[in-house]
Amino acid sequence: MSMLLSDFDYDLPEERIAQTPVEPRNASRLMVLNPQTKAMAHRHFYDLKEYLVPGDTLIFNDTRVMPARLIGHRDQTGGKIEVLLLRRLDADHWETLVKPGKKAQVGTVINFSDELSCTVLAHTDFGGRVVEFNYEGIFEEILDRLGETPLPPYIHEKLEDSERYQTVYNREQGSAAAPTAGLHFTKEQMQELKDMGVNLGFVTLHVGLGTFRPVHTEHIEEHEMHKEFYQINDATAKLVMDTKKAGHRVIAVGTTSIRTLESAATAKNQIAAKSDWTGIFIYPGYDFKIVDALITNFHLPKSTLIMLISAFAGRKFVLNAYKTAVEMKYRFFSFGDAMFIEAPQPKAERDAELAELEASHEEK
Repeated sequence: MSMLLSDFDYDLPEERIAQTPVEPRNASRLMVLNPQTKAMAHRHFYDLKEYLVPGDTLIFNDTRVMPARLIGHRDQTGGKIEVLLLRRLDADHWETLVKPGKKAQVGTVINFSDELSCTVLAHTDFGGRVVEFNYEGIFEEILDRLGETPLPPYIHEKLEDSERYQTVYNREQGSAAAPTAGLHFTKEQMQELKDMGVNLGFVTLHVGLGTFRPVHTEHIEEHEMHKEFYQINDATAKLVMDTKKAGHRVIAVGTTSIRTLESAATAKNQIAAKSDWTGIFIYPGYDFKIVDALITNFHLPKSTLIMLISAFAGRKFVLNAYKTAVEMKYRFFSFGDAMFIEAPQPKAERDAELAELEASHEEK
């Protein structure tokens, strides 16, 4: 089965890209989709409870975004250089993105302050750099002082409160970007759902380079995902299994929670506690093992995330929903509105859609 990058494209006017978050968090709009009935409803995020029942389980990614953006100057020339921390390799070595990259060759020393500098040691397969940090004191404390929260490149407004790019339930620092579907939840709303009998479970996936990397291969199956670290503990694994056994839904909050749950799955409706690195790439044709419904934002054209959503809800239905969202002036991407997809596309329909897509490519 071959799918093309152009199969996941759509037109998005620039003014639809949200530059600032709405207040309060759960005042954002919510598009509700049912791929089985093809129903579509337009609500607000605070209405989510109307679509949940006691016994449903929401799974959140509790990662925290690091102040991962450092601005420094090259030792040799004083030229400005930006370093974005992506992944810690050991105590002092990090995988990073550097710009301008051509000015950061092996051996380049970058100074951030009197107490922090780094040396470029190697190039990575993905156009990044491995650097070694040199510092006096405790690295995390220095990073908290000097680092900035990295916002996605399509956000041009300055964020007044950096905590608005963090979920209210964040716990485990380590991400280069926020798990944005979770940004809509307030603590009060989470408590309200708990009080009505909805279970809340937590996993951790540290969002890394994959978030920043566009797909460059024409045939999407050839795209290689960058590996990200994830963790699911015994309590969450048990909660998922108990929910499944009781016949209730496991609802993933965001694509990072989906990737974590599906990476930890051992069989259909079976999951185990584990810590590992995942490079799972979910696109149409994938058979979901754990996730029964999902909450997500609106994603970039031709991105691995819109492919993942299309795998769950059906490509045609998703692209039609996106077209409607553009027409109805929904807000897109990280600070944008949300979507609740109540159930997966039926398998027979999914298989027929894939066959039709393949036939259309052969005709061309």
